[in-house]
Amino acid sequence: MKSTYNKRPVKVIKNGDGKAAQGWDAIANQLKSASSKCKKHVIVIDCYPGVDVSEIEKAAAKLSPVLLINSDDFAWQPMQMEEYLTQTLTDDRVFGFMTDKNLSDFFVQEKIVAAQEQIANIDEGIVCVIGTGAALVTRGGTLIHATISRWEIQLRYRSGQANWRCNNNDAPILSKYKWGFFAQWRWADKHKASLYDIFDYVLSMNTTNAPSMVTGDGFRDGLRQLAREPFRTVPYFDEGVWGGQWMKKYCGLDPSIDKYAWAFDGVPEENSIIMSFGGVEVEVPAIDLVLYQPQPLLGDRVYNQYGAEFPIRFDFLDTMEGGKLSLQVHPLTAYIKEHFGMKYTQDESYYILDAKPSAIAYMGLKEGIDPAEMEKDLRAAQAGEIIFDADKYVNSYSIKKHDHILIPAGTIHCSCEDTMVLEISATPYIFTFKLWDWGQVGLDGRPRPIHLEHGLANIQWDRDTTWINNNCIGQEQVLEKNDNYQIEKTGLHPYEPIETLRYTLENATSITIESNDSVRMLNLVEGESIKISCKENNFEPMIINYAETFILPASIKSCIISPHNTIGPCKIIVAYIRK
Repeated sequence: MKSTYNKRPVKVIKNGDGKAAQGWDAIANQLKSASSKCKKHVIVIDCYPGVDVSEIEKAAAKLSPVLLINSDDFAWQPMQMEEYLTQTLTDDRVFGFMTDKNLSDFFVQEKIVAAQEQIANIDEGIVCVIGTGAALVTRGGTLIHATISRWEIQLRYRSGQANWRCNNNDAPILSKYKWGFFAQWRWADKHKASLYDIFDYVLSMNTTNAPSMVTGDGFRDGLRQLAREPFRTVPYFDEGVWGGQWMKKYCGLDPSIDKYAWAFDGVPEENSIIMSFGGVEVEVPAIDLVLYQPQPLLGDRVYNQYGAEFPIRFDFLDTMEGGKLSLQVHPLTAYIKEHFGMKYTQDESYYILDAKPSAIAYMGLKEGIDPAEMEKDLRAAQAGEIIFDADKYVNSYSIKKHDHILIPAGTIHCSCEDTMVLEISATPYIFTFKLWDWGQVGLDGRPRPIHLEHGLANIQWDRDTTWINNNCIGQEQVLEKNDNYQIEKTGLHPYEPIETLRYTLENATSITIESNDSVRMLNLVEGESIKISCKENNFEPMIINYAETFILPASIKSCIISPHNTIGPCKIIVAYIRK
């Protein structure tokens, strides 16, 4: 079969002609034009950590500046930065404590003042201030934000790029990601959010030597449009030791890759969005939309509860012809607040997109097990003394396509071979406490981190077979049914903040979906394609293909979903924050 899955969705921005430029020559010409009107012109390019500042400095030579300043030179020295990050984020390979610092805390004020004096002494010509935190030196005559997606930063980490102001080029990817996730990206997000309304331009540096730049007004108009229309984020796919073959077929991925384990399709903190301005594509982090337009995107109720954070996450876990995920548990809310500084935890669920007849999932503890004995065996397995007998302690359930397994935090669980999971969860995705990893090693050849102490502190020992059967398995409820459609409540557990509904459309029937004053995340889990439209014609109709995730902002009070080029039923899963 030929995949219809769109791996690079683009949102066309209205009235976008002339607002964006592609390539260094066109960008330089635009900046030269602005500078020609001034005797002295200061151009500030404030870079997100991970942007290749050297590429921008090289391109800046086209402007023939009389002075070029790198703001990174005014930040802490690498040794000081690395010592701070090591001490404050702990020596754990994966976890740290969420920072409360600002980017400005890591700059030497005396050096900034000296640079400001140096700029003031220039009477004529172009001055360029480039680097992370450049706007801390001066806002200049033209302020540009140079941006890059979180996924591209991770790829560059793997290729040997260090964290900002660090010399850890050869460090494991987990360490680099940890320093970004808990600290440096947080500083940078707060910094850029304070400048959104005054950027003159936004410079996308996602592709090496292929930049694009949009005016600040165009960027802001684009985000306002996205917050009021259906949209998709740009998905990404990654290998993993337990990976499978399903996504290769249905998502049209590179067949030469051995196995794809997971994908993010609908995680604004990690994914990007592509906006097209008169045919010029500008890729920016999707978190920009969350930070700049939180209320129309999330809804007042959700915004008041979560702030400018996107609380729902969809991702894929592919073990089709693959292996098992780790036996794992997620932290309780009180635990994640105390130990990691997070506001809420990773309650989740497994929606089964596909499964072979032999597929199973581990869920909850067997009746009457001895917790002390299980802990003893887990510790012995971690020490390499035994192979942990999961079947002695943990329930296993046969699963099939369209089952929805609910996994509130504290519940031991694991997806096994020959399963394709659409994971629907709250957003703090990094907090998985592995208890047992079946003797697997990561793609780097090292055993994957086990967090037994964290895990044992969060296992809810009363979640046994009876509790799982009553709370997590087979919880679907039919809310409405007729010859043309069926609406079911499929989850999540009452402990969890997310509600999910499944709409099944028959006979080419359309249905209206209401907002419930919450952002909604959806996926077409059966059927060739659907069309999203609006009676008020507030946005252009949008086509969604099988397995694609899309987002309906809360500002869309209702929309119409119709089958499109589909023979047979369509099924759509919808997640939102319950009242």
